[in-house]
Amino acid sequence: MLALPDIQARMMDTLLLRGGAAARALVRPTAPLSARQRLQVYRNNMVESLIAALGAVYPVVARLVGTGFFRHAAKACIRAHPSRSGNLQDFGGEFPGFLRAYPPAAALLYLPDVAALEWAVHRAYHEAELPALTLERLAQVPAAEQAELRLRLQPCARFVESRYPVLRIWQANQPEVHDDESTISLDEGGVNLLVVQHALEIEFRLLGLAESRWLCALADEAGLADATRRALDVDPSFDLMAVLARHLGHGLFTEVSP
Repeated sequence: MLALPDIQARMMDTLLLRGGAAARALVRPTAPLSARQRLQVYRNNMVESLIAALGAVYPVVARLVGTGFFRHAAKACIRAHPSRSGNLQDFGGEFPGFLRAYPPAAALLYLPDVAALEWAVHRAYHEAELPALTLERLAQVPAAEQAELRLRLQPCARFVESRYPVLRIWQANQPEVHDDESTISLDEGGVNLLVVQHALEIEFRLLGLAESRWLCALADEAGLADATRRALDVDPSFDLMAVLARHLGHGLFTEVSP
């Protein structure tokens, strides 16, 4: 008798069109459907549900490329990166990276970054917003310990960096926008974005390059002094106190630790 992991592996190979005969032997035919037909019905349902899940996360990408292109790309991505979670909210994170290597999308240089923005929106929306760190709490830290402080960011915060105007592209392709004649030039330049959920609303905050490096370093659990050095390497005029005050005021940090 096959162990459960072996049965699951055979079934997944069949559903992803990596094989078939081995899994058919595990399925009982039920009139009027053969084992092969029953597997095909299950495969179709699985693929369609995953395509729908990708479409829900990446509606702007779907609008930009059209339904046929999106479905073809989604099917290829599903085969390359099948869902590994029982929660569909976890599915689809590989799609931006998949698009970077997807030959039919090679001419759409901005598309993977638009997808990265949509994934950031999706993840930010579904993460918790914790109580914000207060200035009073931060002021309690002794001066001698401040350089090594680690500031925790909200779980609902995500970063997107792109050489293209992906926020403008995203905004222009929302359902409530009806101006089909607007033109966005890719030469407008890129963006560094903080995507954060606040009170179940998504907010986009434009960041300077040094500011972005500082926040990303903190997100990677760098100490305050180390994060600040990284920012100063980008911009010697980086104003730590002004940037810290800005993000404290927006409730971006949740706690502080030595």
